[in-house]
Amino acid sequence: MSKQIQQEVVDSRRTFAIISHPDAGKTTLTEKLLLLGGMIRSAGTVKGKKSGKYATSDWMEIEKQRGISVTSSVMQFSYRDHHINILDTPGHEDFSEDTYRTLTAVDSAVMVIDGTKGIEAQTLKLFKVCRMRGIPILTFINKLDREGKDPLELLEEIEEVLGIESYPVTWPIGMGKRFQGTYDRFQKKVEVYQGNKESYYVDFDGENITSDVTEHVNELYLPGLVDELALLEEAGNEFSVEKVKQGLLTPVFFGSAIANFGVQSFFDAFLQLTSPPQSRESSVGTIKPTDGSFSGFVFKIQANMNPAHRDRIAFIRVCSGKFERGMNVTLSRTGRKMKLGQSHQFLAASRETVDEAYPGDIIGLYDSGNYQIGDTIVGDGTSAFNFDALPKFPPELFVKVRAKNAMKHKHFEKGITQLVQEGAVQLYRTPYFGDNILGAVGELQFQVFEYRMKAEYGVDIEFVRMKHDIARWVDRKQIKDNMTDSRVMLVEDRDEHAVLLFENDFVLRLFQDKYPDVTLSTPL
Repeated sequence: MSKQIQQEVVDSRRTFAIISHPDAGKTTLTEKLLLLGGMIRSAGTVKGKKSGKYATSDWMEIEKQRGISVTSSVMQFSYRDHHINILDTPGHEDFSEDTYRTLTAVDSAVMVIDGTKGIEAQTLKLFKVCRMRGIPILTFINKLDREGKDPLELLEEIEEVLGIESYPVTWPIGMGKRFQGTYDRFQKKVEVYQGNKESYYVDFDGENITSDVTEHVNELYLPGLVDELALLEEAGNEFSVEKVKQGLLTPVFFGSAIANFGVQSFFDAFLQLTSPPQSRESSVGTIKPTDGSFSGFVFKIQANMNPAHRDRIAFIRVCSGKFERGMNVTLSRTGRKMKLGQSHQFLAASRETVDEAYPGDIIGLYDSGNYQIGDTIVGDGTSAFNFDALPKFPPELFVKVRAKNAMKHKHFEKGITQLVQEGAVQLYRTPYFGDNILGAVGELQFQVFEYRMKAEYGVDIEFVRMKHDIARWVDRKQIKDNMTDSRVMLVEDRDEHAVLLFENDFVLRLFQDKYPDVTLSTPL
């Protein structure tokens, strides 16, 4: 493939994550984008128990039952000569680590904000990760068909709380029952909201709507709209594509995902304002997407996407070159050479065989236990290297776990091994007795683990809550038997590295004061 053709293929790719606080409308927005791309005929809703319809991106049974996203989903489709890769992430803070890893695989992010609530805790946390990585962020303020915060207040909140400049590309006319539509500052048009009916555009010359539209809109809302637009022009930020691509300015769009209003205009602008796949840093320097040799990294592993076959899928972000099914590659961590024969693209849990993929694309590889999260794979004949390490986070909650039925021990070991490899929970074992200890960031992770052990492996488990809430990694040679007790427990992680579990921050400080020569670290 020539450099020019490779560049054209790369330029047509957009790979992005959708992030938000729970219930802001993230998964609903994803559904509407899939509808735009022709991937689904009608959009399900997250909380669709009464209608029997569920969000396409929520494919786990527990997600359908609880109306939440608990794992990142990958969806791919074509739209207006672009190849789109969407990664819908869990909004719940208990699954932050899965979301953080997913953000390493994208080139931009869409931040969904609930217009009735504004910036919420999880939104702020995820936003900081995007800023840390310099990811361009576009903002969709949702639920304008409900009474909510004043639009100017929401912009001020974005700038003050998130510390990023904002530029409203669309501007709402009314809100809640008074919501009439939005004005597009780029196109100089009003998109008229009609409830369940399809919206339509009319021209706006700055003073009057020049097309035939209801007098209600003209008389009640246009005078206020003119004043608000004048204020935005005078006191608002200037628009800069460069600032957007550097993650310093966020374009803001208003709409209602549930009513499918403002979604298409947002997505059309998104394609113009975001960048195609970018270069990535590695142990051998910068890897460009137009480089001829194939490379990619594993950012997610998912077990039992098809429970009937007990399969494991490793999700790969293609970073350079061209992927071809059946190609030979090298796994950099082990130096092992492999042939990639079973490769898939996804619409949540649905999959189809993919023969080719390019930088920015997300592919799934059948995994019999070869891959780990963070692994780099390179094309045959390329010297092995590693992309920058993915973030890891120390857990804050710990439980001892065992199978209720000792006869299920084999299934228990298989389940705990596979689910831990996904990265949703972390596994530790006591050196002498081999007790299994799970560590997690939040309580919901344990609940999902328990549910999946029962549903996917047929194993009932029981937890014993531990008092410890801090984990620190340590050199085993530095630890003497008299340094540990019931408040300071020595365990090993699944890579057999020594870890000390402390009952609380006071015990940790006491240990550090008593043994200043012992080096404690976190896995970050």
